[in-house]
Amino acid sequence: MSRFLRAVSTLLLGLAFLATVSPAQASEHTGTGPAASAVRVLRYDASRAAEFRTVVDQAAQVWNASVTNVRLVAGTPADFVVLADNNWPRAMVTSLGRGTIWMGRQATAQGYYPLRIATHEMGHILGLPDRRTGLCTDLMSGSSAPVSCTNANPSPAERSEVNANFAGATPLAEFDRLYVDRADAARGLVPAP
Repeated sequence: MSRFLRAVSTLLLGLAFLATVSPAQASEHTGTGPAASAVRVLRYDASRAAEFRTVVDQAAQVWNASVTNVRLVAGTPADFVVLADNNWPRAMVTSLGRGTIWMGRQATAQGYYPLRIATHEMGHILGLPDRRTGLCTDLMSGSSAPVSCTNANPSPAERSEVNANFAGATPLAEFDRLYVDRADAARGLVPAP
C-alpha cells in the first residue's frame, strides 16, 4: 500500500473516530446534541386564566429557570389548561404533565400570593404532591405556610424530584385526583368527580 493511501486511510479512520466521540462531548459542554433532546416540552393554555394570565406565564418561567428535564411554553394544543374561577385553587392531574389548573380567587382574596399559587399548582402537573410542612421554603407546602409567604421558588429537593420525574422516575403525585390546596381538604386530595 502506498504511503499516500496509508495516510488517507489513517486520516479517514481518525475522522470517523472523532465523529463518534465529538457529539457526546459537545452535548456535555454546550447543551446541544442527544442529551439536550431529552428535555420534554409541555404546552399550557392560560387564555382563560383571566387576571391570572401574566402570573401563570411568570410561574412557567420560575419552573423553566429551576429544572432541566422539562420546559413549559404557552401554546396549543395544550398539555394542561389554566382557568380562573371564584373557588379555591386546585389542580386536576390526569398524568405527568397533563391536567387542569384552576386559579381560584378565594385564596387571593384571603391574601395568598398569586405567583406562589400558580407555581405550586404547576408543581402538581409536574408530579409533585402536597406536603403540608408549613415551611415557606417548601413550595409544595401550599396554604400550610403563612399567608405572608411569597416564596414562589421550588426547593432544591422539589427541583430534583421534578427532574427525576421527567427522567423516568415514578412521580409521587397521584393521578386522576383533584388537588385542592386548602387547610380543610384532607391531605389535599379529593377523588375525581
